[in-house]
Amino acid sequence: MKVNNILKFASGALIVIASVNAWPQTSESADTSTAPAAEGSAKAARQANRALSKKVLRALSKGGVSTSRINVIAKGGAVTLAGSVTDASNIDKAAEIAKTVPGVTSVKNALTFKEVGQ
Repeated sequence: MKVNNILKFASGALIVIASVNAWPQTSESADTSTAPAAEGSAKAARQANRALSKKVLRALSKGGVSTSRINVIAKGGAVTLAGSVTDASNIDKAAEIAKTVPGVTSVKNALTFKEVGQ
């Protein structure tokens, strides 16, 4: 009889210990505490990327490169120039101008030459 009671008590204690370790945690508390910070930082990063793209476009315009067919994609300081130019010499010129913009860490030049009307 004593052995049965001891076994029941020991198995009950093991169940309690196992259930404490495996206690379900709701993701709501974690989501509400980290989501605004993550969302805020992601939003700030998008805003910074848009601002850098605009700075590069402004610099290209001031440098004499037509930006009507150029798309500037910025992500964390890395800038990609995509689209086309009507003067082949503007391909390298655009990359050089983009490198001088504050905040630009690297430039990938994917510009192509297309004559007007193509």
